[in-house]
Amino acid sequence: MTAPLRCVLSASRRTDIPAFYLDWFLEGIRRGRFEVLGPYQRQPRQVPATVAAVHTIVFWSKDFGPFLRRRVGEDLQRQGFHLFFNFTVNSQDRVLEPRVPALQERLDQLAELGRRFSPAAIHWRFDPICHYRTADGRRHDNRGDLERIADAAAAAGIRRCVTSFVDLYPKVCRRAERAGIRFESPTMDEKAAILETMAATLARRGICLETCCESEVLAHLPPDSPVRPGACIPSDRLMALFGGRLSLRGDAGQRRRAGCRCRVSVDIGSYALHPCHHNCLFCYARPAGPSDSRP
Repeated sequence: MTAPLRCVLSASRRTDIPAFYLDWFLEGIRRGRFEVLGPYQRQPRQVPATVAAVHTIVFWSKDFGPFLRRRVGEDLQRQGFHLFFNFTVNSQDRVLEPRVPALQERLDQLAELGRRFSPAAIHWRFDPICHYRTADGRRHDNRGDLERIADAAAAAGIRRCVTSFVDLYPKVCRRAERAGIRFESPTMDEKAAILETMAATLARRGICLETCCESEVLAHLPPDSPVRPGACIPSDRLMALFGGRLSLRGDAGQRRRAGCRCRVSVDIGSYALHPCHHNCLFCYARPAGPSDSRP
């Protein structure tokens, strides 16, 4: 009889576990299970967290400092877990991302992740691309440090960058207005040109550009464009890196119509129980209303 497929744990799209919730995460690993609430119906679900049940843990973060200082990755590897990292490193912009570490600190973390773990197991996420206008009428975007970050990623051996454009949900726009800015959405042609320029910049450093949920923009690119749709949970790559067998079924819980190519995984974070304290202005996970100002 064929053994059941192990799963991929996503830790987490809904919050920043490596930065803020390592104690909770490690307690779940110690118990061998997580109790996870569904994001909408809030029904509890028991998620196994043993090496026998989990093929790879995919960590998402904007600050791997606590994870690195506590040598969490090494401990997990000794237990037999495989690890993959989605590290979002954007340009320094205290309006958009007021509480992430300074850019150089994040670049140092990126290099350290590459040294301790395989660079092939790291996605650099430059995400999302934002355009906005301040009260004085000036236009801004957050691509100013792209080349500096790309240089650091290339030096660390990282060969993939994943990006997308900010999604202008009503609560995000209202939050921006309270902060004194107004998000703007480039035209489809402008978005296509931005991706082509980014791809050329990254290609000179040996990095390929992939998109997250940007099927409309991809349709506007020329057929020979180097920009490709990406998967933040890339189970085919996880099997190539670590062996074993994983389901290659698309994740029905993600935005597949928008172009998400993530494979099925189990996300163990919670919007309600694990609020993210980076307080990023564009974040879809932050609640609307007065709680936007919560530290």
